[in-house]
Formats: sequence, C-alpha cells, structure tokens
Amino acid sequence: MAVENRDPAVHLDRGFWLVTALLAVLSALAVYATIMWHPENMPQLPEAAIPADQVDQLFKFLTASAAVIFIYVVGYLVYFAIAFRVRASDPPDAVGVQIHDHHQLELWWTIIPTVFTIVLAIFSVKIWAGVQFASPNNGLVVEAIGHQWFDDFRYPGVHGIVTDEMHLPLGVPVTLHVTSSDVIHSFWLPSMRIKADMIPGMINTLRFTPTRAGTYPIICTEFCGTLHGTMNKQVVVIEPQANFDKWLAGWKGKNKNASDAIPVAGTGTVNLTGGDAAAGQKIFAQKCSACHAVGPFSQKIVGPGLKGVLHDPAHPKLVNGEAANPEDAAKILQKGYDGDMGHMPNASQNGISDKDIANLVAYLNSLK
Repeated sequence: MAVENRDPAVHLDRGFWLVTALLAVLSALAVYATIMWHPENMPQLPEAAIPADQVDQLFKFLTASAAVIFIYVVGYLVYFAIAFRVRASDPPDAVGVQIHDHHQLELWWTIIPTVFTIVLAIFSVKIWAGVQFASPNNGLVVEAIGHQWFDDFRYPGVHGIVTDEMHLPLGVPVTLHVTSSDVIHSFWLPSMRIKADMIPGMINTLRFTPTRAGTYPIICTEFCGTLHGTMNKQVVVIEPQANFDKWLAGWKGKNKNASDAIPVAGTGTVNLTGGDAAAGQKIFAQKCSACHAVGPFSQKIVGPGLKGVLHDPAHPKLVNGEAANPEDAAKILQKGYDGDMGHMPNASQNGISDKDIANLVAYLNSLK
C-alpha cells in the first residue's frame, strides 16, 4: 500500500525565484561591503591591542550575518505581502498557502539557525577564553580601582596608588584586574576592544597585549551617579620599554613612603598636625572637585560649596550635624557620609591616607 505524502503542496512560482535571486545578490553585496569595511582605519577605533583584531572579525561576522538575515526576512515579507494580498476576485473564505507540518521547511529552518548559533558560539568563546584565561609569560599585572568619579591604578613595586593615567609598555602582555570602591562602574578600552564591570568586592580580569603606541580613552559604560560622564581617564601605551621603566621608577620614588595597606574607615583619630594646604589643594582637585565647588555653600554640585566651610557663621555645622571645625571635618573625610545630599565615600573608598586628610583639612581651613 502506498504511503501517503503528508507534506502539503507548496507552489513556488517564477516570481518567488526571481525575488530569491535578487535577495541573494543584495546579500552578497552586503557581505562584500562588510568584508571591505575596516574599522581599525577609523581615527576613533584603531586596533591598539591583541585581541582587538579578533573582536573586529567577530563583529564583522555578526554584521554580515545580520545583514543577510535582515535582507531575506524583509525581502520575503514584502514579496509575500504583495504576492498573496487579498484580491477582489477571491472568495470570502479563501485561505492562503498552508505550510504547517511541512517537514522539509521545518527541517531547514531548524538546521540553519542551529548551525549558525554553533559557529557563532565557537567563534566568540574562543576570543573570550583568550581574554579571560590566557597566561602570558613575563607580563605586567595592573589593578584598576573605580571610584565616583575617577579611576586609580596599582602597579607592582609601587607603594600605594597611581593617580596618573594608566601607562602600559608596548608589546608586553598585560593582566588587568578591575574592581570598584563604591558602586558598579564599567571599565572599557574601546581601542583594545575589551570591557569588564568594576564591582565592589569582586575582581574581574582582562588580558591583552598593547600593539600600538599612543593615548587612548578609558570609558565608564555603567551609569554610576550624577557625574558618570566625567570619568574620562586615558591609557598611554609607551615605547620603548625604557621610557615605561622611567615612568614607573618616577612613581616608585614619589610613593616610596606611601602605605600599601588599605585603610579601614572610621578607625583611630587623624593627626592634623603638619597639614599642608598646598598639597591639600591638589588632593581636593583629584578627589573632591567632582562633588564640591570651591564656592559658597549654596553652590552645590552633589555636596555643598566648601569655600569658608570652617569659617562661615551662617553655617556653623557640617552636613552631619557636627561643629564646623577641623577635627569634625576630618571625621567626615575619614568615615564618609550618607544623607539627603547623597553619598560621600569614606577614606578607604576614596583612596586617601591620614596624611591626605590632614592636608585636605589644612586646605579647607585656608578657604576663608
């Protein structure tokens, strides 16, 4: 007995094949345009590290694939809307071509997306594994700590933190550990094509090798507060190695007396003797100016203006209700503050030492 063919009849006329041929030509042009596009030649997107070239190839593959899918889906949608539109001569109960349970169609629209997904997974996981798990020999390990609203860095052999831009030697593999001292930030090096979230209490690791000397932006892509847009430090790739060694030696000398210990907020009493107002002004510009203006109390950014904060009869108290004197100002710098005006990081979160606090208080006390 003959076996019944359960696949419904599907009639693909000459118009369908002409449209398919046109879509194939358009898809080929889109793929060719994607292959010929070189993002690394754009001034804003140079390939400045390994694996930037691999990431670009992945994005070109995704772009070409998305273009082909878009062209076929929209092309067939338009064609079928025209070819199978309702005509005046159609009976009221007319039904279009039915393809439900068409085994061949269901087979192919299952196989093609599955193969595409597997290829994409292999391509992307291979790149991701290199960024996450590569073990470079004789490389440089750097730590980046995000704050509201700036980044600090730690280098091997340098005490304390480096508040300069991030400097890296050309051609040396880099293992970069990123974390945050306060809220979630995101550390993105677009020219290196790498990015990782900076999460308090967690360390994320990125591995790359700078291949092009120059200065490139570091961008925070996680909204982290009112001045998120001001997190705009840079990475400087230096050649030759001797120039990087000279820069690193400069920071070793500058920080030779800095402490490697992470200060615990709110413990002990800060000795304000010997505070240097000039040094405090520099620290204020680095650590405080994002939230405080050197202006009257009413000139608020996040917190109030601090000009004359310790000498203003109209404001005899600080935001925490304590007296406006050097000792209580030091307590706020040490312990931080949370209130109606927002969050002020403590000394540990802000990366400042007791000496820094003494210098800051001396500077605030000079603003009369």
